[in-house]
Amino acid sequence: MKVTICGSLKFESDIQAWHEALSFNGYTVYSMVILPSQKHGIKDWYTADEKTTLDLIHLSKIEESDCILVVDTDSYIGESTAREIQWAKIRDKCIYRASCQHEIGMLDYHD
Repeated sequence: MKVTICGSLKFESDIQAWHEALSFNGYTVYSMVILPSQKHGIKDWYTADEKTTLDLIHLSKIEESDCILVVDTDSYIGESTAREIQWAKIRDKCIYRASCQHEIGMLDYHD
């Protein structure tokens, strides 16, 4: 199964943990291209045009996926993640929330 991870980059370590666990469980995982830790922890290192490009690339990953996993640490869902969830709904993708999963790396559907 192909999974795109969505969520706020302020929870980078949670996103990375899910990416690793899903990969070791046989999932093909798409995630963010560039993480804040790669830019010395600076989140807004990009221009407005670069942000638009990265957002469109991420929507393309969702298009190629069977589902998305929303890493909703502390129940937080920001503007970009909300848009990605809406896109997944429009494209009839399954949506999983990390906060509803019983075991990291295994996806159990919860509506």
